[in-house]
Amino acid sequence: MKDVANCSKCGKIFVKALRPICQLCHKEQEDQYDKVSSFMRRKQNRMASIREVHEKTGVELTVIHQFVREGRLQTKSFPNLGYPCESCGAIIQEGRICGECKDNITGGLDQLQKEKEFEERKEAERRAERNMGTTTYHSLKDRL
Repeated sequence: MKDVANCSKCGKIFVKALRPICQLCHKEQEDQYDKVSSFMRRKQNRMASIREVHEKTGVELTVIHQFVREGRLQTKSFPNLGYPCESCGAIIQEGRICGECKDNITGGLDQLQKEKEFEERKEAERRAERNMGTTTYHSLKDRL
């Protein structure tokens, strides 16, 4: 049986095939892409910011961000375009989070790992101190 879903844009019920939106919303989205793409292809507009593209075309910022995120608008050709970092909202051109947020996350993970290793060393030292009085020695003479 086909998957039936609600369109994430308009809420209408449709048969879900390739996209999470209905055919009518997809057509509208493609019209918006054509509007933004034709605006950006003009030589004088290639350095336009997202805000300028929004103001000149009337296309919502979130939709323009989506086009950049999907790679439909190449940041190599249009260097002032980007989309917000999922963590802090800074404008980025690739990935899901900016370099600063990535460094914060990896730094925090590194710190947790160091703390864990420190606690393991402390526990090993405590065990060694407890076992000091019960050390057993074996003679090599008995094994030969």
